[in-house]
Amino acid sequence: MYDLHTHTLLSDGELLPTELVRRAAVLGYETLAITDHADASNLAHLVEAAESVRESARCYGVNLLVGVELTHVPPSLIPAFARDAKRFGADIVVVHGETVVEPVAPGTNRAACACEYVDVLGHPGLIAIEDARAAAQHGVALEITSRGGHNRTNGHVVRAAREAGCRLVVDSDTHAPSDLMSKESRWAVALGAGLTEAESRETLSLDINRLLQK
Repeated sequence: MYDLHTHTLLSDGELLPTELVRRAAVLGYETLAITDHADASNLAHLVEAAESVRESARCYGVNLLVGVELTHVPPSLIPAFARDAKRFGADIVVVHGETVVEPVAPGTNRAACACEYVDVLGHPGLIAIEDARAAAQHGVALEITSRGGHNRTNGHVVRAAREAGCRLVVDSDTHAPSDLMSKESRWAVALGAGLTEAESRETLSLDINRLLQK
């Protein structure tokens, strides 16, 4: 099990990073990314802070991915910020996509999908097919999310990913302890988004190391 999109007290989550890791371990997660909300003001700090928890995660048997979620960053600055995050040591860069429930700047999806340093486009909303094709070309995974509001467009995201041939991931966008999904919940979210059983099985058992190799 993996979750590539979670938040802690370092941004707007409710848990210390180590408590988040422990709760994920108890649920059976093998890979967890801490991706707190980032912009120019805190990018380096978030990477450094999450890195300090890596040994604790190992003690609990969790492969911790140090990451950030670039949030409401102007689209023209996404490539530079994503590159800087990787330069600071981030394993994974998520971009806060054009969800239908927040005023994300138009063009955010396009900038993320065309960026070689971005790994996941979180809750992409009503993503355009040309942006999904750019994601396929640049190895950016589109997210199916369990988070309320953001999940309204999961079905559209699945259809766009199918047509474009890009990768999908299933994440929680965890902010509170109750947001972490059980194995059964992850399965329900995948099927509920419109994936077939075979597609769900493939998406939920991705080789994350391979996904992040570009």
